[in-house]
Amino acid sequence: MRGSRTGTEVRAWRPAVAGITEVLHAHFTDHAYPVHTHDTWDLMLLDDGAVDFALDRRRHGAWDASRVVLLPPGVPHDGRTVDPTGFRKRVLYLDTDVLPERLAGHAVDVPVLGDPLLRRRVHRLHAALRDDTEVFEAQSRLAFVRERLLHHLGARTSVGGPAPARPATGREADRLAARLRELLDARLTTGLTLNEATALLHAHPTHLIRCFTRAYGLPPHTYLTGRRIDLARRLLLAGQRPAQVATAVGFYDQAHLNRHFTRHMGVPPARYGRGRRRG
Repeated sequence: MRGSRTGTEVRAWRPAVAGITEVLHAHFTDHAYPVHTHDTWDLMLLDDGAVDFALDRRRHGAWDASRVVLLPPGVPHDGRTVDPTGFRKRVLYLDTDVLPERLAGHAVDVPVLGDPLLRRRVHRLHAALRDDTEVFEAQSRLAFVRERLLHHLGARTSVGGPAPARPATGREADRLAARLRELLDARLTTGLTLNEATALLHAHPTHLIRCFTRAYGLPPHTYLTGRRIDLARRLLLAGQRPAQVATAVGFYDQAHLNRHFTRHMGVPPARYGRGRRRG
């Protein structure tokens, strides 16, 4: 939606991903936030412009789009534009199941993080959150964002979740990857969350994803999508309609199928199905 002030644009939504209470994309030209607090963590990418803010009565600034801003829960802060062009930002509000509130002190000391890897991970998470159909991918990308944030906050990655396994190589890693592939194949049409997979396989999320990617050359969510496309092709050639196929193979709806099918095959599913032989 567009705000009431000229040059102000705000889009906000709550994604279907546990741990993220809100996503906010905004462009402000003359807005100033009053001093306030959140009960969540505020993880911000500054895409354009500059912003000045106070956190716990100490002023900070962000002028570099390569930086990531992390504001902790329960700590007073404000924010304001610096010049007439304003600033563009993307924000994730993370609950304390993702990052424990007891780590807030570290974020108060260093709220602006110069970490290109973290920025890339947060950017990719935002891309996965554009709609509510890529939940497995978004969960996977959130796990890697969390891992990197815990590194900056000086915490073990086991905080608030399963303990990370020692790095697995060779047969051990291959066995874990194979078990996840079997689970994905078994849940092809019904779906699977990352939390379910890690609980069933007793593995740390990022460790599990890394083992799978090393073994098969692609991350689990990409593998799952490809397998669904394979099944969709067979059903389309058997004469089923795209709307039926979409739900039958585990996609959210026909639009979700269309998007992935066209990216994989170069044509939408309806055109692909017309080419089947009759008689």
